[in-house]
Formats: sequence, structure tokens, C-alpha cells
Amino acid sequence: MKKIILIIGVVASSLGMTSCSNDFLDEPTATDMVSEQVAFGSREGITAVMAGIIRQSRGQYTNVDTANLGSIFFTRSLKGNDLIQSNNWFGSDYEQINREPTYRRTLFTWQFPYELASRFTLFIEGVQKSTADITEEERNAFLAQGYAYRAFYYFQLGLEFQQTYTYDPNLPAPPIYKEGGSLEGRPMSTMKEFYEFILSDLQKAVDLGSEDRIDKSYMNKEVAYALQAQVYQVMGNWAKAEVAAHNAYGGDPADVLNAGQYGGGFNDMDNDEWIFASPQSDDQSAYYYTAIFPFTDFTTTGYRTTYVNSNFVNLFSNTDVRKLFTKMPQNDWRSYTTTKFKFNFGSDVPIIRTPEMILIEAEAMLQQGRDADAHTLLYALQKNRDAAAVKSTNTGAALREEILVERRKELYGENGVEWFDAKRLRRGITRSSNHRTVVNLTPDDKRFVLKIPQAEIDANPNIDESVNIGK
Repeated sequence: MKKIILIIGVVASSLGMTSCSNDFLDEPTATDMVSEQVAFGSREGITAVMAGIIRQSRGQYTNVDTANLGSIFFTRSLKGNDLIQSNNWFGSDYEQINREPTYRRTLFTWQFPYELASRFTLFIEGVQKSTADITEEERNAFLAQGYAYRAFYYFQLGLEFQQTYTYDPNLPAPPIYKEGGSLEGRPMSTMKEFYEFILSDLQKAVDLGSEDRIDKSYMNKEVAYALQAQVYQVMGNWAKAEVAAHNAYGGDPADVLNAGQYGGGFNDMDNDEWIFASPQSDDQSAYYYTAIFPFTDFTTTGYRTTYVNSNFVNLFSNTDVRKLFTKMPQNDWRSYTTTKFKFNFGSDVPIIRTPEMILIEAEAMLQQGRDADAHTLLYALQKNRDAAAVKSTNTGAALREEILVERRKELYGENGVEWFDAKRLRRGITRSSNHRTVVNLTPDDKRFVLKIPQAEIDANPNIDESVNIGK
């Protein structure tokens, strides 16, 4: 009988009775070296468990291109039209051919989120059972972080392993594991069930969460709202996407935007505009595994393999603070690079920023027929980025295109926004002829979807080869 050793088995003993040392509390470390009593016996212990799980999310999981959360986001960024990758790490992702069930990309993108989500399930259960001397408010804040993180990683799975939610909510989706410690594989769910589970966790995170946190690598109520906004955006629930995005950044662009920090290298989570981040430090660095930084920064000793489409460069005015491009000697697909991201071993990685929330709110307003409100909000961002910006006369479909272009200009290289928008809106991606490899994706193209890993099929008695038919 097949057992699911791939996902849950890796983490089932992560809170095992292997040590009772209080040394664990002195320095947050991985959670597989302490007993449950020590791990959840105090506020400090619970905090250390959380720190250890977060640390795993930004480390060196398997390889340079399959290292951490940044690897997933950077892969998405390279599947669009705006960035061009040389034939190096991530080259197969750029060429849209890295999706077969036995490939490292597919296995990592399945296993990594599941492993992190499973650790957070164990964390939630540990906090619920804890007899630590903590207040109800503290317990709820810990639980809220666990629910938000688990929802976040399930959301990544949903984005990768099936067509977008609005394509067909009844399509098969990855299995759902609500309890920790199980070694038995679960059957595939449906997209409807999958997103209901995500939204349930996020609502708990909002209801129980606190505004306080240690730093921006930890979840709080603000981050939970931001995640709700992203999920509702994918689902096309525009009324709820608007409210969540508004709550995530506070509702006043002037309070949260700081154009003066835009050219600082995008490597410091203390930036005013960052909501959620993956920090690095010299003593706990992923080094060259931080995806976007060593691949785009041509001024340091990184890989220097990612270029910027000249057509995308031309979308920026000369007075836009985001026009951070360098003209190279070549006059082909290598014509431009970007200085947006400054690489060093302590470069923090942005995950969610306030401009994304502003643009989600603007899109949601437009989708609900409030063109004027959407245009005003969009222009507030544009004027902040470019003092010479002139408000367009666009309405309706043209205004929506302007918002989508602004999302690309604001977020390129960070989270795969171009791929994300093309998939959720079922638009496809058309590359210009100046790419190293011209690969076009039609709306709902199967290449938007990764196949279920063969290792999962082999291990899970409830999933067989038919799961990849048609993919």
C-alpha cells in the first residue's frame, strides 16, 4: 500500500521528542531538535518555533533554482514578456518547458509549499494544545500567524497546479491536509474546496490577528488582509478584494508611498512600502540562492543572466523614479539590464508591498463600475512615481489596461505579476520578437499549469497517473 512519504512524512516528526534542552530558546533554530513541551511550553518557545519555520522558507532547499519562496516568484517572473533569461539557471522556466512530473521544478514547487504548510499545521496544533503561561490575546496572535502562513503556501499550490479559479471551480486541485502528522496521502480536492480552505484560514487570521509583529517576515493582520486581497482578486470577487486591499495598506496612498526609497536597491525590509518580506542576514544568508538579486544585478559577482525587454523599458518616462535600467553594449535581447535589485548576502526579498494593494483596490473599483474612483487612485500612485505624470483620459477597458501596465511597471521581478495577471484573467502571454526564445501562451494554455509530480503519484494511494491527463 502506498504511503505519502513525500510531503507529510518529512515533517511529521518536526516536533518530536528528541531533546529537552532550553538552549533552543537562546537562538531560534529548526524545530526538529526539541520536544513539544519545550517548543510550546512558553511564549519564547512558541516564538522560536515560528522563527525556525520562517527560516526554512528563505534558505537553500535543494538547488540554486529550487531554493526557497523566491525561486517560485522568480520563475513566474521569467515566464512573461518583460524579462529575458539567458540559458542558465531558470533557463528552462523561461522557455516554458520545465513542467513535467519528473522535473526538479515541479517536485520543488509541490513539495516546498506542502512542507511549510505542514509545519504550520503542526504549529497551529501545538499552540492550541499549549499550556504555556500566555494571554488569550497572545495565543490568538500566534494562531493567526499560523493560519495566514498556511493559507499563503496553499495559495501558491493553487496558482501553480491547476488552471485559474474562474476557469472551472470544479477542476481537481491539490490535496488538503487539515491535521498534522498524518502519513496517509489524501485525494485531490476541487478548486472550490481548495479556495474555501484558504479563505477560511485567512478569515481566522484576520479575526484573531494582531497589528503587532517582530518584523516584516512575520504575519500580522495587515498581511492577512493583503493575502485576502490577492485571493479574492484571483477569484474575481471584486467587492471583497477592494475591502481587503484597502485594509491592507490603510486607504491613503500618501501615507504609505515613498518614492524616494525606490532606487535604494530593493533589499531592505525596513522600506516604508514593504508589507511582507523574506529577510536575509550575513550569518543566515541564502547567498546566491536569493533568486532575483544575483541574477539581475550586473554590478556584483552574481550570475548576471537576466535582461529586460527593451519594449518594457520604453513604457517608463524619463522622470519616473522606477526607470532603473542600464543600456548594454549589445543590441539584441541583451540590450538592457535593471538596477532595481541590489545584491548582497544580506539582501532582504520583498513579497508584498503597498503599491500592489493600491492597484488591486483600483482594479476592484473599476470592475464594480466606479471608473472615476479607480482612476483617481491609480493616478495617486502614478504621480508619486513620476512628478511629471499626466492623468490619462482612459475609461472602461482602456483604464483596466492602464492599471495592468502599471502593475507590471511597479512589480516586475518581484512576484511574477505579468504571469499572475495573464493566468487569472485568462489572457495568455505574447512575447515580442526581440526575445531570446519567443514562446507565446494562449489563454488557459496548459503551460500555465505544472503537472503533479510523479513522486507524489507513486507515494499517494489516492492519486494515479490520470491526474496529469490533458496537462
